[in-house]
Amino acid sequence: MRLFGRSQQEDAGRAGLLRGGEKNAFGIDLGTCNIKIFNNTTSRITTQKNMIAIQNRQTMIAYGDSAYEMFEKSPASIKVTSPIGGGVIADIQNMERLLNSLIRDQQRGQLRGADYYLTIPSDVTEVEKRSFYDLVKDSGIRARSVYAVDKAIADGLGLGIDINNSQGCLVVDVGYDTTEVSILSLGGIVLSKLLKTGGRAFDTAVITAVRREYNLIIGQRTAENARTLLSTTTGNKTSIPVFGRDIVTGLPMEKILKAEFVSAALKENFRSICDQVKVILERTPPELSADIYRNGIFLTGGACQQEGLADQLARTCQLDANVPDAPVETAARGLAQVIRKASCRNLAYTIEGLGNYG
Repeated sequence: MRLFGRSQQEDAGRAGLLRGGEKNAFGIDLGTCNIKIFNNTTSRITTQKNMIAIQNRQTMIAYGDSAYEMFEKSPASIKVTSPIGGGVIADIQNMERLLNSLIRDQQRGQLRGADYYLTIPSDVTEVEKRSFYDLVKDSGIRARSVYAVDKAIADGLGLGIDINNSQGCLVVDVGYDTTEVSILSLGGIVLSKLLKTGGRAFDTAVITAVRREYNLIIGQRTAENARTLLSTTTGNKTSIPVFGRDIVTGLPMEKILKAEFVSAALKENFRSICDQVKVILERTPPELSADIYRNGIFLTGGACQQEGLADQLARTCQLDANVPDAPVETAARGLAQVIRKASCRNLAYTIEGLGNYG
């Protein structure tokens, strides 16, 4: 596994990029777990939980990180959900309310006309793509134009890859609900596959392992917190206490989870991702395979930080695995380049007509 960040030259180039451009525009990466918003005016990327809390089926009482604090703790009158599922919009009405609130926060309560650039998974239907356009147009955020950028393309740009050249590269985006495996070359996607495996499946694996080993039922938030603290490249703990309900007695109980226990629980999910990456590699044209052998695998997405995933991919595929310094923001960084660099504008297209704009 190779951890890589931005060099001083790249940082200077990015600083110049962020100072350029004057138009009011936003780049939005709609993830199942997090929403990442690049604000062209402030040159900042904001990350919020993709959650909304609705009381009595009509009144929004919290959104983003505030709603996540209520998750799995709210009474029956308050429903806390994520409007995105499986990489596509599952609840358009609540997603519109959530997006409106987040953009108002970005513009300090006063909505102004703006252009919007959204990342969209490659392996979705035209109807699902159109729903992203309808989301922005109907959410009341005064959208002048709505453009789409394929998620894999945005990831490649955010990783610092020159995707407009003829060098092939393999990008594996491990998200919360899905993992997208893509081969990029000449500014386009040669091969792509969307897997229904990601951070949520990791949480489920931890919940199942704890129940089987300790007869303890824990919540999804507890499982996510445990795997994040114990089994990620940024985690710094070897063991933590978890609390849940004992299956036998029905009483609250505490158990100590170790990092090794969590890592073992995730091995089967890692194997599933590795197998699908191998399937894509087996379908890759020989000339692009040579490029991938030299460049290795580029990992991105919040769940790619799970300890052991990059190493297992490297062993299984016999390639170097490259992990960026901030994988959650990769696609948003790519959108920033599409917004501000004229050379990247051709990578966006209009969702309404589903055709390129020049």
